[in-house]
Amino acid sequence: MSRIRLLPETVASQVAAGEVVERPASVLKELIENSIDAGARKIDVLIRRGGIALVRVVDDGCGMDRDDALLSLERHATSKIRSAADLQAVATLGFRGEALPSIASVSRFRLTTRESGAVAGTEIVINGGKIDVVRDGGEAPGTQVEVRSLFYNVPARRKFLRAENTESRNIEHQIHLQAIGHPQVAFCLLRDDRMLFQLPSAATLGDRIRDLFGIELLERLVEIDSTSSRNIRIDGYIGQAGLSRQTRTQQLVFVNGRAIESGMLTGAIREGYHTALMKGQYPVTFLFLQIDPASVDVNVHPAKREVRFRDPSAVREAIVHSIQQTLERGRAGWQEKFHAPSISPTAIPTEVSPNLKLRPEIAAPQESYRELPHLGTTVVGVADPGRTRFPEIAGQAPRLAGPRVDSASDAFAVPRDAKKASQQQFQILGVLNKLYVLMENADGLVLVDQHAAHERILFEELRRRMEEQGVPTQKLLLPQTFDVPPRDADWIERNLSILQKMGIGIEPFGPGTFKIDSLPGFLDVSDPSQFMRKVIDDLKSAGHSTSSMRLGEEMIAKTVCRHAIKANDPLRYPEIDKLIRDLLECDLPYCCPHGRPTMIQISLAELEKKFGRKV
Repeated sequence: MSRIRLLPETVASQVAAGEVVERPASVLKELIENSIDAGARKIDVLIRRGGIALVRVVDDGCGMDRDDALLSLERHATSKIRSAADLQAVATLGFRGEALPSIASVSRFRLTTRESGAVAGTEIVINGGKIDVVRDGGEAPGTQVEVRSLFYNVPARRKFLRAENTESRNIEHQIHLQAIGHPQVAFCLLRDDRMLFQLPSAATLGDRIRDLFGIELLERLVEIDSTSSRNIRIDGYIGQAGLSRQTRTQQLVFVNGRAIESGMLTGAIREGYHTALMKGQYPVTFLFLQIDPASVDVNVHPAKREVRFRDPSAVREAIVHSIQQTLERGRAGWQEKFHAPSISPTAIPTEVSPNLKLRPEIAAPQESYRELPHLGTTVVGVADPGRTRFPEIAGQAPRLAGPRVDSASDAFAVPRDAKKASQQQFQILGVLNKLYVLMENADGLVLVDQHAAHERILFEELRRRMEEQGVPTQKLLLPQTFDVPPRDADWIERNLSILQKMGIGIEPFGPGTFKIDSLPGFLDVSDPSQFMRKVIDDLKSAGHSTSSMRLGEEMIAKTVCRHAIKANDPLRYPEIDKLIRDLLECDLPYCCPHGRPTMIQISLAELEKKFGRKV
């Protein structure tokens, strides 16, 4: 007796529906994508009981005649592609021809559609995949789809649905994705006959982000200059350095208008931010990739959440380069905030409270000259012979003559070249709690973390010095060998030159085996084999544009943290002034190497609200 049988058509439809229809939000996604493909400019959505009782989508798209409406409910019937060759360049959101029949097979389904200019439309009613009614309809031009009692005939799937509030939130998130991906389309959402939001069509992506998330978030985003390389165009907005979230909920990526999830793209975004992001935090991105449809395969996942790129390395490098370029370009605009009117030396008070000191209290006989690590100038400070000096690596930066201060009363005086004071980009007011430098700029009050600021300065200078002069290496007393899987072995062989530039002496030592005879001198490695496996994993995710100093950056960050100015380290005016100016010249002055912000701006408008001057 045969053990293999054909499934009944009803069961086969329900099995196929499980691949496309996971929850009410996935139903809504498929319906909205069909509306957008139909050229809709306005989409209205109504849900009840989190979409379990009802999901209704009404659009003003092109509509269908009766024959097309009936055919659209057949499996694998679509207007998007004609042949297998079309799958190589899909330019629409939908193309599989499975959404409507899958949804209709697990719900009480009603479709009403009418072409523009047609005298009457078509209404089709389906229950559990069986057509009940086909008749004329009198709805407005466009298409209206109602999905009631989702999974009423599949109780095994229905019991896995979440609470109504959870399903409603998933639907809201899905509409947000579609609204961001297509700002030219107007959206309206009603939940249990209560209006949740109404989004008019937006002229730009920035307008849509403002409508959804508020002007406060938009002001902290940086627009990406449209960049094209290797048939890849990148647009959108990314968060400023220091703007991050604890989850990826606002890390959105769209490929040809389709919201996707990709570990490769997530890694590329993180690589682009690099030291501008704290560990465990995720950036805010609204990233749009326009790629030749022939270079991306969207026929990977039934729900079309994932895609596959023909040249993933090129896509990764384009994203990394675009983000890094945008963050560096934002430095000029960031520096512009530090223009302020000049304040005369007499404006600096000489008597201050114990918690706000403009200069450290030092007895004149104990003063001595010392060099602040990497500040590049000799200034007066506290005598501290036990202070650890910054390690000398491939030479020492030249000492520059600084202003000599002869008394404590002159320690915080404005430098002699007062003529240049009018060109000053900032005005230092004082130091709070021997840690936070208070400054005034054109926008209001600025607080600078002296430790984080000095970390960034030291980090960039030491990294630059080591990149220019080479990474010092240390020979191992006994060379060690280690084995790797075939894919890792192939990667190492292709990137031997990069590893050697990083100070790693590595060479093949048989099939799948490599020998290490030297490592960077600033690393303390107890197990070279385990260390190399971690290096390979990190560098593979970093991409081909990795700096030759990427291996040592984490160690550099730890080193400069130990040697940077600490909290409670008293600084005088020349030191503070030099610190701020050096910070403004950094490539990424916004944050320390660990991703913490170096400066916080408190606007005049915010201060006026705090004091009740403005509502």
